[in-house]
Amino acid sequence: MQGRTGTKLFRAVAAAALAAVLAMGGAAGARAEKPLRVGLIPSEDSRAMLAQSKDILEALEKNLGSKVEGFVASDYNGVIEALRSKHLDVAYLGPFSYVLATTVTPVEAFVIAETKKLGRTFYHSQIITLKSSGIKTIADLKGRNFAFVDPASTSGYAFPMAGLLKAGIEPKRDFKNVIFTGAHDANAVAVANGKVEAATIADRIFDAAVKKGLIKAEDVHVVWRSEPIPESPMVWRKDLPAELKAKIKAAFLGIKDMNWSDQGMLNGFKETSDAAYDVVRETAKLANIDLKKQK
Repeated sequence: MQGRTGTKLFRAVAAAALAAVLAMGGAAGARAEKPLRVGLIPSEDSRAMLAQSKDILEALEKNLGSKVEGFVASDYNGVIEALRSKHLDVAYLGPFSYVLATTVTPVEAFVIAETKKLGRTFYHSQIITLKSSGIKTIADLKGRNFAFVDPASTSGYAFPMAGLLKAGIEPKRDFKNVIFTGAHDANAVAVANGKVEAATIADRIFDAAVKKGLIKAEDVHVVWRSEPIPESPMVWRKDLPAELKAKIKAAFLGIKDMNWSDQGMLNGFKETSDAAYDVVRETAKLANIDLKKQK
């Protein structure tokens, strides 16, 4: 009896173990079959952003050896929410939107783009106006119509807000009207068309807007310029399998000499870490931005 019972027990345990292995294999297969979902911040029109990121996404797909799908939300928080709800695996976030994301969901920066034009991994925020506006200094902005990009934008809100407050300007009190356009290139158009008299914009996106004919460089005066800001990182959900993370990082580091949206031509990607964005957290404090209330 004991022998038969032992045999039955062994078979039951073996069957359970086999089922577990098959289930694990099925889960791994399901993960392998699923495309890597990559989110992109809406620095431009969503269709333009996807079109200009096509080469990067295809290179990533080739290096990974598996399908990659791109996604652009209507605003920064849309990408953050998609990460939080696990609809995205990886995302390209602005420095400030990344810092915001870390307060609501476990994500981590892992690579950053290096531009070929300047060979750097940083950029600047600017406040621009037309020379014809008569605005020459940051103090001259008082009483004017002004445009930010998005409350979750680094160079379109956090850094210029800190700069304005440092100069003694409180936007709600000192500007005639304040709007949020949702995209940097929309800010360039708003200034060019006279919808606002001044607006925030990242320097590299301004250069791209000039190249696209949205605004003329010779007509523009830069009223304010920030200190260097670490470039926008690629981030992943921390709960992705370690093996998949290693493959994703290697796939990005293998991308070289390629044009990418407002970044222009890239040398490639470099490794980065969460600590690189502490300067953004400090700027948020200077701008009186409560990160916990941003979501």
